[in-house]
Amino acid sequence: MGAGKLITESAAEFRDALPEGGALLGLDLGTKTIGTAFCDAQWSFATAGKTLAKGKFTKDKAALEVLIGQRNVKGIVIGLPLNMDGSAGPRAQASRAFARNLAVLELPVLLWDERWSTTSAERAMISQDFSRAKRAEKIDSHAAAIILQGAIDRLAGGIL
Repeated sequence: MGAGKLITESAAEFRDALPEGGALLGLDLGTKTIGTAFCDAQWSFATAGKTLAKGKFTKDKAALEVLIGQRNVKGIVIGLPLNMDGSAGPRAQASRAFARNLAVLELPVLLWDERWSTTSAERAMISQDFSRAKRAEKIDSHAAAIILQGAIDRLAGGIL
């Protein structure tokens, strides 16, 4: 299996697929939108990107390819919405299917437990005095940044 075909829930396997690091794209897959976030090549910090309208996969893939090309992305971290007991429900299955469909991009994919990411993003946005409308518009990209930051914290030096 080449690095581009790797889809894993293991931070160690993902890191091994990227021995030289590189910019990463974080995704929070909603039912109507895809939140994006990016991190630097040294995996220091994640920042919220655009929120994309979710449509047919070919359209979504094309939009992601543009972002990947602009940022020279080397890997993708997708939020995996597990149930509170750690089991996988329909939304987790949808995230896994999206990851499998992204295999055509030839980039390693890490599925990262995203429990509490949206709640954390909303609390942070409220504390920064974002209006309700602004929060609704940007929540998915901020959740993607929280997902990506958790993953890079683990990748860059946390316990794998």
